[in-house]
Amino acid sequence: MDPVTEKLVIPGLTFLSITTVGASILLAKAQKRKALETRMREGVPTVADATAGEKQQSRLLRFLARIGNIASHGRASTTLWEELVRAGYYGRAAPAVYTGVKLILFAIGFAGTAILVVPTDFHVAAKINLIFCGGVSLFFVPNIILRIRLKERHDEVCRHLPEAVDLLEICVSSGIGLGMAWNIVADEIQHVSSTLAGAMALANFEIHLGVSRIEAMKHMATRTGVDKLSSLAATLVQTERFGTSIATALKEFAQSMREERYFTAEEKAEKMAVKLIIPMVLFIFPAVLITVAGPAIIAIFKMMARY
Repeated sequence: MDPVTEKLVIPGLTFLSITTVGASILLAKAQKRKALETRMREGVPTVADATAGEKQQSRLLRFLARIGNIASHGRASTTLWEELVRAGYYGRAAPAVYTGVKLILFAIGFAGTAILVVPTDFHVAAKINLIFCGGVSLFFVPNIILRIRLKERHDEVCRHLPEAVDLLEICVSSGIGLGMAWNIVADEIQHVSSTLAGAMALANFEIHLGVSRIEAMKHMATRTGVDKLSSLAATLVQTERFGTSIATALKEFAQSMREERYFTAEEKAEKMAVKLIIPMVLFIFPAVLITVAGPAIIAIFKMMARY
């Protein structure tokens, strides 16, 4: 095998995988930024432009959904459904599109790695393993993106939920009913957390369809993956059962969430000292040792060289 090719194959594969993952994340952010800049520069898009964009997007989604349905035989696991719902993908074809994207990325990774590996002088078994690893590395990119999105949405809801409960308590204390207060908070929180506002709006839609408020809040907790919403629903159930003040219960609940968030931050700060030991020993301590003891060691060697 050519030495130049041997030196470039593995770095090339590594560069390809890292570039693909980074490009997918940057492309998603760039599309959002580009759409916002276009709206600010050109104003509201026309109906024709919007229709054309929706048609192109629907064609691509239908193509990906068709591939996903062929691979999964039109069936999706309950776990995948729950994860996609928690990530904000409520469409019926979301599992099929997700599976189709994974298969397309696997084919791209498989073909791209094959183009790089086949001309080399590697053993056949090594070539097969490298090609398979190249396809698998891209196959799991949607899983990574989904996990990141799940964590971002979960953290966003947990971060803004105490403020939303405070707004509910203020509205209820001023004499507004819980249903109307829920709608007001959902509209106000939209400017701060679109994820929490969307979850509250969807829960309100379920209530209008005839679902009880407690069940709608439990469904909201399932969709967002935030257990505190289930606790809030249980608090409201106890409030209605024993006839206590809703405003007081909401105030105490928000206060307990703030205290828990404070204790969690304090716990992370205390763990940080332990986590810093490894980088200090590996990077900082050797540099300090060389700086402090280096001149003394050099002087000792010079004195020993004289004798």
